Amino acid sequence: MTHTYKVTGMTCGKCLATVKSALNKIQDIQKADVTLDPQKAVITMSTHVPTAIMNKQLAAAGKYTLEETESMHHEMSAAVSDDSTIPEEKRSFFTAYKPILLVFGYLIGITLLSELTKSTFNIMSAMHLFMGGFFLVFSFFKLLDIKGFAYSYMTYDIIAKKWIGWGFIYPFIELSLGLAYLFHFAILEATIITLVVMSVSSIGVIQSLIAKKKIQCACLGTVFNLPMSNITLIEDLLMVVMAAVMLIL
Repeated sequence: MTHTYKVTGMTCGKCLATVKSALNKIQDIQKADVTLDPQKAVITMSTHVPTAIMNKQLAAAGKYTLEETESMHHEMSAAVSDDSTIPEEKRSFFTAYKPILLVFGYLIGITLLSELTKSTFNIMSAMHLFMGGFFLVFSFFKLLDIKGFAYSYMTYDIIAKKWIGWGFIYPFIELSLGLAYLFHFAILEATIITLVVMSVSSIGVIQSLIAKKKIQCACLGTVFNLPMSNITLIEDLLMVVMAAVMLIL
């Protein structure tokens, strides 16, 4: 894939060479063509490299930055999902969030059916089943493209921004939590970890929503083009609330 970016901070041929060299050192970038007039970079990459990653590399080389162009936003949207040919603001709520709504629908349905087959409805057992299913499903989609998830996650998560390795570890934490809840193993420890991890995760989401950033939510990895919204925050806070309730009860 090839994308065009605006470049700021270049003033001479030496700057151009520095920017080009810095970009070409980044893994997954196959070729970076940089021009001074106009100041732009045409970058060919094997897999999408987030702008944040490239700007971090450029910051180490000098006071240079890349900015995504409007045409690039359209290209990226079209590459992610068939539905994204429709402008985000014109997409219906169900169209935009269909994958995550279906996931929650399935989890709620399975949880209710499981508990209704028992003689009594046990709220703690229901929460264990729901949270276990939640973490297993969400970790599955992240692990389909763990590298893509890590790059996407670092655009808004407060820990992943500072250390990209967190994005590679996070899906396995969710996988472990899902197994712990479903097999009732180390529930107290799993609940505490859930409370801490999901609380921290929600901070980055809140910051992105306040800044009104139009970025892709990485909750279901890179498989679906889910825009960052209040749905993402509700998803994180729901896990926080359920974990808190489990600790109190």
